[in-house]
Amino acid sequence: MKSFPKNKSIVLFDGVCNLCNKSIQFVIKHDKKDQFRFASLQSEVGKQLLEKFDINRNQTDSIVLITPENKFYVKSSAALHIAKKMKYYFWMSIFLYLPKIVRDKIYDLIAKNRYKWFGKKVECMIPTPELKAKFLEE
Repeated sequence: MKSFPKNKSIVLFDGVCNLCNKSIQFVIKHDKKDQFRFASLQSEVGKQLLEKFDINRNQTDSIVLITPENKFYVKSSAALHIAKKMKYYFWMSIFLYLPKIVRDKIYDLIAKNRYKWFGKKVECMIPTPELKAKFLEE
């Protein structure tokens, strides 16, 4: 199995989802402390990480956050923990105080309709040469 960066959080995302890709581009733009690395859920790296952390693929199909402490978050918890690490968006972590079941109901509604509302790519995003270092793709 590939070794992964020890001091970075890893964000796994749906590589064919337009909303997910825009969200990842947003995180990259606002990741001033270079805290994150990325891989699509469809990639070999993504599949290895899901297996390593015993994350059920049916549990999430859009976003997973794996921290340097080897904790992982899915769905709304992943999105809010990512926001918590970003300079101007940390305030969004206040929504972590809402019951997970409520947050995930809203998250699931968006996730279920993301292709219909935002579209879908034929294949995963290919990072520009400048961004390649932020991706764990093989």
